[in-house]
Amino acid sequence: MLLGPYLVRRHPRRSPGLEANPGRRRPGPAPRPSAGMRGKLLPLASLYLVQGLPYGLQSGLLPTLLRARGLSLTRVGLAKVLYAPWLFKLVWAPLVDARGSARAWLTRSTVALGLVCGLLAALPPAEAGQAGLPVAAALLLLLNLGAAVQDVALDTLAVQLLEPAELGPGNTVQVVAYKLGAALAGGGLLALLPTLSWPRLFLLLATTYWLAAALAWTAPALRQPPRPRHSEHPHYTLHLLQDVLAVPGTPWTAGFVLTYKLGEQGASSLFPLVLLDHGASARELGLWNGVGAVACSIAGSSLAGALLARRWQLLPLLRSVLRLRLGGLVCQTALLFHLDTPGASLGPSTVLRGAALLSLCLQHFLGGLVTTATFTVMMRCSQLAPSALQATHYSLLATLELLGKLLLGALAGALADSLGLRPCFSLLLALSALPLLCLSLAPSSLA
Repeated sequence: MLLGPYLVRRHPRRSPGLEANPGRRRPGPAPRPSAGMRGKLLPLASLYLVQGLPYGLQSGLLPTLLRARGLSLTRVGLAKVLYAPWLFKLVWAPLVDARGSARAWLTRSTVALGLVCGLLAALPPAEAGQAGLPVAAALLLLLNLGAAVQDVALDTLAVQLLEPAELGPGNTVQVVAYKLGAALAGGGLLALLPTLSWPRLFLLLATTYWLAAALAWTAPALRQPPRPRHSEHPHYTLHLLQDVLAVPGTPWTAGFVLTYKLGEQGASSLFPLVLLDHGASARELGLWNGVGAVACSIAGSSLAGALLARRWQLLPLLRSVLRLRLGGLVCQTALLFHLDTPGASLGPSTVLRGAALLSLCLQHFLGGLVTTATFTVMMRCSQLAPSALQATHYSLLATLELLGKLLLGALAGALADSLGLRPCFSLLLALSALPLLCLSLAPSSLA
């Protein structure tokens, strides 16, 4: 198939028998991962864990450090602007496709992250003061830029290395390791702060990045086969975007990943605040919506990977977990409607209080299931692209997925204030049903 300047389209290799059954292929225990699969998944897990460090650093650790140094809440909040490079991954994804291998880009970006952390170690806030803030902000912006390039390279490497039968375990590793890395940087390093100074903290991170770069460059399982040469390299043109969208299943997948988290993300942003307003303590919410939520999300992601490894077909599994998530949101919305009545509150040691707090963990568990299945769909779709387009293709899907999550997470509060809690949660419930309707239109190339 002629696809712009690319003459060869790579088709996925399918295990026999997957198309014959619309549900599970067969019951029974999951096949043990082969030595080859383990050789890929272990280094990928280590690298995805390291990839989660910048997010945890800036979402959990950095705000606490900045506030402790006397910065205003406004300035602490403005630090979120430093995430901007993550929304522009499509700018450099064609470079990853065109110049060198994904493994080389991964190694260089990881080394660069270590260098930036080394520079941050030389700039303690206590010595920098207010005058040093622009320098610290510039270095943190570079940290996000390096992390976003690393993200493109690592995802591209996974797309090119994993076989179709390895996508379920591979995406479980991706989601779980990333969440663990974010939790370690946001919570673990925060716990070490009383004994770990700012310079030592960033020197520890720099050492971690340099070890990860050595792993990326030397791990035999991460060595890629040589890619075929193409007559042209991808360029930043409309023609390139047309070629990406021409990959089978791309328009549907792009629309799905943009919308699949809208309702869930809005509800998960608002529901803990509603519980706080009705008598739940900040300590309880920190436990249930923090530690409990991360643990349940990881458990859900792990279960999705185990089911895919048992030869469950991807789209039927995704449909099932989306239905479960919708049912959980129906229960959570019913709880909210009850709490929104005059005089309702969460009394101590009541069934209502326990159900409300447990619903937080349930939704994160179901969200983990849905996320892993959806990332597997994204990676399967990108494997249909020519090798010279795969970084750009997957970056497009990942950027749309991030935009969909940020959209309702940012607007949920404004919707609740303007519409009221009941209409707002009814809208979020409707948005959560939308992905189920989209699945009925899924192209056969992703089945």
